[in-house]
Amino acid sequence: MDAIATIADHVIATRYDGLSGQTRGAARRLILDSVGVGLAGSTGQWARDLFSSNDGWGQGGVAHVFGRSGRYPAGLAALYNAYCIHNSEFDCLHEDAVVHALTAVLPAALAVAEVRGGVSGQALIEAVVAGVDVAATLGLAGTAPMKFFRPAVLGGFGAAAAAGKIAGLDRAQLINAFGAQYAQSCGSMQAHEEGTMLLALQIGFNARAAVESADLARAGLHATQNTLEGRFGYFNLFEDGADLPPALAAMSRGRRIEEVVEKPFPTGRATHGAIEAVLRLQQRRACSEADLRRVTVTVSPVAHSLVGRPARPDMPANYARLCLSYCVARCLLDGHVGGGHFTSEALCDPQALALAGRIEVETFDMAEPSAFGPSRVAIVYADGSEAEETIGQALGHPSNPVSDAQRADKFRANCRAALHPLDDAQITSLQDCIADLDNLPDVRQLMGLACPGE
Repeated sequence: MDAIATIADHVIATRYDGLSGQTRGAARRLILDSVGVGLAGSTGQWARDLFSSNDGWGQGGVAHVFGRSGRYPAGLAALYNAYCIHNSEFDCLHEDAVVHALTAVLPAALAVAEVRGGVSGQALIEAVVAGVDVAATLGLAGTAPMKFFRPAVLGGFGAAAAAGKIAGLDRAQLINAFGAQYAQSCGSMQAHEEGTMLLALQIGFNARAAVESADLARAGLHATQNTLEGRFGYFNLFEDGADLPPALAAMSRGRRIEEVVEKPFPTGRATHGAIEAVLRLQQRRACSEADLRRVTVTVSPVAHSLVGRPARPDMPANYARLCLSYCVARCLLDGHVGGGHFTSEALCDPQALALAGRIEVETFDMAEPSAFGPSRVAIVYADGSEAEETIGQALGHPSNPVSDAQRADKFRANCRAALHPLDDAQITSLQDCIADLDNLPDVRQLMGLACPGE
């Protein structure tokens, strides 16, 4: 029980006044990013089908859902919002932990905050920082390739921490909330393998479970106590290898939210280094498909396992977002990679599919268990000349950050893509609200600005 108690103590000890300006700034930036991505996700793949399936899931409530009018029960809102944030592969993540660290954490925290009312922006920052610490710490403790989908399962533990923090749970209640969360944990890599929208739903299921776990713990549920290290605990059942003590010890030395990556492209993160390499090569020499004799992309073994799949004519959008050769082909042909490349029409484009089929994907000889980089693109041109570009940390990593202008452009474009699009004045109001989150008296004001379609 020592590990789960240590984590509960860390969550309780996380206080706004103890957070550095850098940590608070990271939280504001990533909340902004996640809200924008969630709004765009309300028109994402299968979103309308999901919303139409809810008749028997509960009606009424107080919580907002991105892009929708009306209000929903808290758990259902958390499910929907997490789904919307992840369904286009545009959400932020902690690379080394392999966890989309805010995707379950933020929806769970927002849902509980709306139910309770009067929850300040400072309290939301506390909860998000603590939740990301929990999810990333557990992800960093894993030492073997994933077989369960960490963004869902560990995002759920982070979401339970954030929900419990907002709900004011004490140490014993938090431990019980983590036990209840574990009992509901779900998410396998098979959904990733097949590119099905169940991948995003798995995160949603765990976000909903987090809201319910906090409620159950507050009501007095006595759940499992040795949830992480027990004979049938998380690390013995969900991971093939782990080294938990160093990850736990590191929690006291820094905040994991400062390490979270902002995505500049709506594709699997493991494709981003190669996309950036192509963009740099194109800046040096613009070329057409006819100018390309050979294209070779070399990535880490982890990246290859996640996105090294072949392009195929019948691939669904989320398979294509996780297909390195297709993403590189689109960047070579069009000079960028965006949401329009994953429509049903675009995915049938014979030119893109043919070029993707010509791209050779190889791996570096390296042993790091969670490294997404480096990525190298080497081109042999039709005239026999050659060029290559290697990216260590892809754009969006804290060591290679997106610019303020790029961040603002992404946010504004995502807000305009919502099911109920925000106009320029509404976008500015929402952006200003999150920028001044530290002084926001009630998180419900943020969600009212994000979801004005009532």
